[in-house]
Amino acid sequence: MSSLTNIKIGSSLETVQLPPVSRMDLIKYSGASGDYNPIHTIDVEAHKAGLPGVIAHGMWTMGNLAKLFTPFYQEGFIKTYSIRFRNMVFLEDVITLKATLKRIEENDLVFDVAAVNQHDKNVIKGNVIFQKYE
Repeated sequence: MSSLTNIKIGSSLETVQLPPVSRMDLIKYSGASGDYNPIHTIDVEAHKAGLPGVIAHGMWTMGNLAKLFTPFYQEGFIKTYSIRFRNMVFLEDVITLKATLKRIEENDLVFDVAAVNQHDKNVIKGNVIFQKYE
């Protein structure tokens, strides 16, 4: 099992690559979140809104970023999560999730996080504070 016990500033967590974004992913997320905006599931509606096609919910992408910390939930929890949306995520995009330790403040590990598409464009950038149990 992975551990954050001896992690050093500048170290990166193991990246996570998501499978290509599918329409079914977005339909399921719509149901789970209650966000039924049709730009996330219906091509015609996305085009009417001036988009080139269906886009993923920003919160779907943000929620996936938390997967980086799943291996460490026995050691602590996500205390603060702050991101900025940079680019849209489209059907069939392949998103890679990344986290690098920026600083340590007592039991808080401050990570820079990003979600990057297959064109190496950041779709999300931000930070996560992971608080280790004492």
